[in-house]
Amino acid sequence: MRTSWKWPAAVATLTGLFFTGACAPARQGDIPANGAIPTDVMGVARERGLTPDDLYAAAKTFMPSGKHDDYVLFASGGHSGQVHVIGVPSMRLLKTIAVFTPEPWQGYGYGGGPSEVLKKGNMPSGKELTWGDTHHPNLSETKGSYDGRFLFINDKANARLAVIDLRDFETKQIIKNPNAISDHGGSFVTPNTEYVVEGPQYATPIGWEYSDIKNYKEKYRALLTFWKFDPLAGRVDVSQSFQMELPPYFQDLADAGKGASEGLVFVNSFNTEMATGGVENGEPPFEAGASKNDVDFMHIIDWRKAAAVAQHGPTRTVNGMRVIGLDTAVKEKLLFFTPEPKSPHGVDVTPSGENIVVAGKLDPHVTIFSTAKIRAAMAKGSQEKDPFGVPILKLDDTKETQVELGLGPLHTVFDDQGYAYTSMFLDSAVARWTLGGADKGKHPEPDWTLVQKLPVHYNIGHIAAVEGDTATPGHGYVVAMNKWSTDRFLNVGPLLPQNFQLVDSARPGESMKVLYDSPIGVAEPHYAQLIRADRLKPYEVYPFVGYNPETGKKDPNAVLSPKDARIVRKGKVVEIFTPVIRSHFSPEHVTVNEGDTVIWHLTNIERTRDAIHGFCIGGYNVNLSLEPGEHQTVTFQADQPGVFPFYCTEFCSALHLEMMGYFMVKPR
Repeated sequence: MRTSWKWPAAVATLTGLFFTGACAPARQGDIPANGAIPTDVMGVARERGLTPDDLYAAAKTFMPSGKHDDYVLFASGGHSGQVHVIGVPSMRLLKTIAVFTPEPWQGYGYGGGPSEVLKKGNMPSGKELTWGDTHHPNLSETKGSYDGRFLFINDKANARLAVIDLRDFETKQIIKNPNAISDHGGSFVTPNTEYVVEGPQYATPIGWEYSDIKNYKEKYRALLTFWKFDPLAGRVDVSQSFQMELPPYFQDLADAGKGASEGLVFVNSFNTEMATGGVENGEPPFEAGASKNDVDFMHIIDWRKAAAVAQHGPTRTVNGMRVIGLDTAVKEKLLFFTPEPKSPHGVDVTPSGENIVVAGKLDPHVTIFSTAKIRAAMAKGSQEKDPFGVPILKLDDTKETQVELGLGPLHTVFDDQGYAYTSMFLDSAVARWTLGGADKGKHPEPDWTLVQKLPVHYNIGHIAAVEGDTATPGHGYVVAMNKWSTDRFLNVGPLLPQNFQLVDSARPGESMKVLYDSPIGVAEPHYAQLIRADRLKPYEVYPFVGYNPETGKKDPNAVLSPKDARIVRKGKVVEIFTPVIRSHFSPEHVTVNEGDTVIWHLTNIERTRDAIHGFCIGGYNVNLSLEPGEHQTVTFQADQPGVFPFYCTEFCSALHLEMMGYFMVKPR
């Protein structure tokens, strides 16, 4: 709600804002003599009906031209299959990173190295996958803090993992999980990015085999994947990766322990009922069958022990991947359960690692588990087992406390002031509550206490805070990722954008405020991470001319100067070597025969920042983006006779339209 106020009473507040630098002070003479067009700040505010809260929000979020945001939000692109890069506090969309879906502006999927990266994510049968459902981006970490080097993202629909290099914000690797159909738990990293953890979602027979749903308990399983990451190569080493078989529950989100809990991974689950649906046969639907039990199980996994077992056995190999069987996981004490609120969605480790916070969608509380108690209970063991022999640690032996927040708690992030922030889906609110123990921070309120619930619009899902899921969080901003926008923006038809709302998380003892509404008009973003901008060290131009972004090396076919332009013919293979520079290609006439294989090498030899060129051939579905110094090679068959213009697709100079040529294909 707007704060009710009167202009005379607000003048002092506004003047204080102006003279502290948040806004420029109003100047005499800015209002025309006839008073028709007020140009001073006070006049504009009066004309638009703005309140002091509105002006405060504007001052907090406005980013003057040429000034840069302090933080960067990496948000999943949902059904677009991409990742969005958003500046904070301005909430400006800075870039969309092409990941699982072809994207023409970046030349992704239309020839060259990026197309080969995308193809690696196809099904083993060769079936092409041209979309993804990106859910949970995670930044690489060193000692539990973001290091700004890499970003990982999962594809829930097709169980794929992508590696993005943050030197050029481009996807370098896509891996199709060899044994899983879908995932959800995303791409969470261990504290030094030793492993990228891909969590499962819906149980299926391992390795894409077929089994009737009647055999669910016997044949269906979940798989947790530990992708070994090589930071020097900037790639996942599949040969050193492994999987762990889990019971056929629906595992949800995961988080890796840090500090006190380092070496453990925590995974939520639901459908411990092992419901199989079947409304068409008169059976209870999944939504009813999978929410009968009073509790579900938080999975506790000793990943360091698991890595040793994967290395030395016993394991089995399925489709080239080492798999730790469920029986082995139990026998080697790699896997434990503890009860958690039913239908949980978030599992989040506090900055110190001393506690783990779990939110159950159907429980008004968040439940806080103690790492120390969990370790003690694991050492003691338990006689209680689930149907698959997994030890169930008693809730009283692992729980620290509970905090009642309200309806529909989902995800929790943290700051360095001793507060936690939980998204409340049904309440459409952000709940702020206090931590205790090593995470207490500077808050003046009692430990483990709800402090404030801030309404947001509407049905918040995920939530992000400044480095709020690391060992060293910051403070100042929270982003509410709302599923509905309803009446927030102009009507653009029945398919509405999601709404990211920027929240001022304030200082201890102060109240949170909503600062900004930001429509996200591309699919449904899920999760996001918010990093300090100064941790990122992206290239301005590639390090040298001829740089191949896929290998990080000078390409052997790089064209380093205009004098190297040439056409080489070897039978039915035609190779063209083209230096790309304002405002021409060379050669400009390329003639081949129908049926020839064309291998076209292009190198942007510019060294000026933002001197980007594109290269497209109409009718041949070829489109490349060539940043300064970049080399790309595109290979295709000249299977259509005719005359096809090629041209630069990036407006690069006054003579941009003249930057073109003709690709001529003689008919047979």
